[in-house]
Amino acid sequence: MTAKDTNGSDERTVIRPGRDFEREYRLDASEAGAFLVALGEQLQEGEQLTIVDDEWELPFAFGDPVEVELDFEGVGDPELEIELTLPGHSDDSAPSVE
Repeated sequence: MTAKDTNGSDERTVIRPGRDFEREYRLDASEAGAFLVALGEQLQEGEQLTIVDDEWELPFAFGDPVEVELDFEGVGDPELEIELTLPGHSDDSAPSVE
């Protein structure tokens, strides 16, 4: 399944539930910061976010609680890892009790 990009000339693959998807990027700090700000704004605005690249887009409905994990390795070359885990938001409703 595909979706048109903003100028309508190219098609992107839409990443849907039922498949695994992973991409890793090496960015400069400024570009990573801009990405995190945009992600944070989508988290603050509602329960849906969409991450887009030239070839794909990933819409994701999320719920609470959001898990934030900090991992600092101070031995040798210091490194700080920040991991954000968003649980999926289910459209299921509770069954009725009679």
